[in-house]
Amino acid sequence: MKIDLTDTTASKINKALVQGRRAIGTPAVGMVLTMVIVTDEENAYDSLKAAGDASHEHPSRTLVVIRRQARTLRDRTHSRLDAEVRVGSEAGTGETVVLRTYGEVSDHADSVVLPLLLPDAPVVVWWPGDAPEAPAEDPLGALAQRRITDLYAVERPLEVLNARARTYAPGDTDLAWTRLTLWRSMLAAALDQARVKVASAAVEAETDNPSAELLARWLQARLGVPVERVQSPGPFVTAVRLSTPNGDIVVDRPEGPLATLTLPGQPPRTLALKVRPTSELIAEELRRLDADEMYAIALQGEAAKENA
Repeated sequence: MKIDLTDTTASKINKALVQGRRAIGTPAVGMVLTMVIVTDEENAYDSLKAAGDASHEHPSRTLVVIRRQARTLRDRTHSRLDAEVRVGSEAGTGETVVLRTYGEVSDHADSVVLPLLLPDAPVVVWWPGDAPEAPAEDPLGALAQRRITDLYAVERPLEVLNARARTYAPGDTDLAWTRLTLWRSMLAAALDQARVKVASAAVEAETDNPSAELLARWLQARLGVPVERVQSPGPFVTAVRLSTPNGDIVVDRPEGPLATLTLPGQPPRTLALKVRPTSELIAEELRRLDADEMYAIALQGEAAKENA
């Protein structure tokens, strides 16, 4: 069921949510969090689809904030809020409200979102595209326990990564880091098996890949060894090499969903290491909403460990 509201208010949107739940016969609210997506019209569909897929694991109320550009003098001087309220099959396992803001209300989107948050439930804010330099200081980010950005969506990811390192606050995370979960698990398991001291490391990836830079910083901070960045054709991270006195530990994934793990003195093994869709990355981030200390260490290096 979808309800369209023009030039509306947060109070009317809440009434429409209640009306929609009653109309489809599900008055009880069984959602566990509020997901706020701050995006534009171009990325709204893909973001909503990813959030909808993730909601099968984490039923949520999804609020999509789209700040519309003023095209006329009236748009610049007249504040307006339009909304689409979706419940039932239109909204997956939760509820969805698409908010389009015009005029001055675009600068105060937090005042629209605040009355629509689920009571006594965590709040997660996700910027699929451009995000504030300091997410925790953003009015919408300040409402959230978890703030998700994506360095893959910006033009100069390594510059933005360094800026995020300076403004990091507990609760910040980035999908460029989440994409490394399988890599980090595989490398940790390989080191558990080999039980040797690593002398140096190298991360191979395409130029300016933010996941590769985070992985290199994480290895340098955790192993205390120099980590070389090696350019490869990609896509994404293609290999990690850990040099030890007994030989190299290598995880190599030039392309496709499979990687080859090589340990000193053992035959190569083929393991699954796929590139996961955005919905899986979001679902992973929603499983725990406390501060991601490993992301802080990867982002800030030694400074994060000193502040811990």
